[in-house]
Formats: sequence, structure tokens, C-alpha cells
Amino acid sequence: MAKRLMCNTLGAACIGLSMAIAAPAVFAMADILEIPARPTDLAPVNLLNDADRAGDRIVAAGERGHIIFSDNGGDSWTQAEVPVSVTLTGVDFGTGTHGWAVGHSGVVLHSEDAGATWKLQLTGIRAAELAIETRKEQIEAMEARIEEAPEEEIEDLEWELEDLIFSLENMQADLEIGPVNPFLDVWFENESHGFVVGAYGMILRTTDGGQSWEDKGPQIDNPRSFHLNSITRIAGEALIIVGEAGQIFVSEDNGDTWERRESPYEGSLFGALGTGNEDEVLVFGLRGNTLKSTDLGETWEIVPNEGGATLNDGAVGDDGRIILVGNSGAVLSSTDGGETFRPYFRDDREGVMDVVPLSGTELMIIGEGGVKFTDALGKNLQ
Repeated sequence: MAKRLMCNTLGAACIGLSMAIAAPAVFAMADILEIPARPTDLAPVNLLNDADRAGDRIVAAGERGHIIFSDNGGDSWTQAEVPVSVTLTGVDFGTGTHGWAVGHSGVVLHSEDAGATWKLQLTGIRAAELAIETRKEQIEAMEARIEEAPEEEIEDLEWELEDLIFSLENMQADLEIGPVNPFLDVWFENESHGFVVGAYGMILRTTDGGQSWEDKGPQIDNPRSFHLNSITRIAGEALIIVGEAGQIFVSEDNGDTWERRESPYEGSLFGALGTGNEDEVLVFGLRGNTLKSTDLGETWEIVPNEGGATLNDGAVGDDGRIILVGNSGAVLSSTDGGETFRPYFRDDREGVMDVVPLSGTELMIIGEGGVKFTDALGKNLQ
């Protein structure tokens, strides 16, 4: 499930701060990767960034490594055992018991018991090492290509080689600072196959439940390394990634290959979801900009949105109602497949990061104020 202006802004601030401060800060960063999340009764009312279902259980993740779960529709919550205290930005369950959570410092966590306990699978150090290995392979391949290229192609290829070398040097410099780059979202198909995406174009794939990871960055047409904010399944074997600067990538073969789709909006996109109809998808983001496609992103139409608030995530209820949520307490509802949305703003005006449809029109929302309940028709239940 997906994100988000709030956590992306936090991520950018974290990155900038980490690069600007002296080396001792690396040790502070290492500490939060080694100190477990502290138990607190405030976890359900603090910032939460993402939620997903593990069977009938609801699991939510947020700041300070907090992961909480509820077996009664959100009436009560239990805090999970988490080995890190970094801000977590995404959580997704491939089965009713196997789930993954991601966050700052390149953290990837795994649970085998429906979110009650978690283990650290990956940090930004290993993620950076994977990216560096890939870039070195690209440089070697380009050098070999230049040796065999016709004279008229060599100059352009040498420019590409310089870009690759510059990128490698930046990656190596980042690695010296520490695990500074956050993952922003995660999607798993089952207990084995999944993706994590994040800042500066990071995208990793696993086919063995996170025991090993492969850097898939070179497969994405993202030469400027824009942030990848969200990944989700549309329908069948179709997946979609959206990100900074209107980036939209679609895979129609379960993530084996990716194609960039042209977007009529060049601002940041924070979420995407299938409408439930074949080949239909909505993407949304900054300032409430929302786009709809009926052909897996080959063409797009702009969806009118009077609310204007940045949209962070969304969900489709059992009745087909589409809900989008965002900053300033925005909750948007559509009963016509995403052609139009009826917006309302909660009285507390606190940012909403994700939504879980409950029974009828009742919704559980999470965000700045932790867990709250509201209604698709505009009633503030809590």
C-alpha cells in the first residue's frame, strides 16, 4: 500500500540532514537500526504512515519503528515487537501471515506471524552495495561497447559512460555516510515474490522471501533517479509504480519488465490503485492531482478534484466505492468508478496517510493523529 507527501517529505529532510552533518551522526543512525522500538501506549495515536490487512487482522506502521495490530476492527491495538526504531513508511502482506515493512535507513522488516513480531532483513548499507555492484557492471559493459562501437557513436557512448561513473561516485560517497536513503513502499505477491521501492530510484526485487535481493534500477527508465513513491498491483499480472516528477511505470508481466508511461502531470505522484475494472487504474498525488486510465496507463484523463489537497493513498471498498485520502484531513469518495469524487475535510484537519474500508461506509484512517474512524459520507466518527 502506498504513500505520500508526508513521509516523502520526512525522507527528503532526513536525507538532506544526513548529508549535511558530520561523521558522528552515522553512529546515531546505526543506533536506531540496533535499538528496538520502545513499547508505548501512545503508538496508536502517534504518526502512522501505512496499513494493510493480514487476513482479518489490521496492521499499521509509523514513526519510531512502531507497528501495531488489531484483531477487532481497530477497537483495540497491540504493539508488535520490532528490532529497529526508524520511521516506517510502508507495510504489505503477501499472505495472511507473511508481511514486510520498509522505512528510513533502507530498512526492510519481515514477519511470519501476521505482524506480531518482526525481523530485520535488509538495511540501506546492503541496498547501496547492491546498487554499486550493478553500476560497476554497467560501466564494464559500456566500456566494452565503446571498444567495439563505430567511430560516429563513440562520443555519445562516452558521455553515457561519464554519467555512469559520476553516478557510481555519488553512490560510493553516500555509502561512506551510512544508510541514509529510505524505502517508501513495498508490495508482495505471496510469501516469496516482492518489490521494495524508494528514494533516488531505488527498486529491489526478491523471489525468495527477502533472503536475497536484486537491484532492478537499470530496468526502469529513470535516468535522473527520481524518487519512486508507490508500487501496487492493478489487476492480473499488471503492476504500477509512481513517483516524483510524474513518473509512471507499468509492468504487464508481474515485474519482469517495466515500461514508462507518459503522464499529463509532471508533479509528484504518491499513490495508485486499480478501480476493480479490467485495465483501469487511478494515480494521484501533489495538490490533489488525479489521473485515470482505462488501458493500463497508455492514455490518461484528468479527474476533476475540487478538494485540492495532496493525496497520499486510497482503497476500494467491498461495495466498489473508491476512497482517496490526503493532507488536511481530506477524504474523497467516488461511486462511479473514479470518474468523479466527492471531497470532504475532517474537522481536525490532520493529514491522513492511508485508509482501510470497514463495514458499510465506515472507514478506518491513519495518519498524523494515529488511528481514527470516519465515514465515506462525511461523518466524523472519531
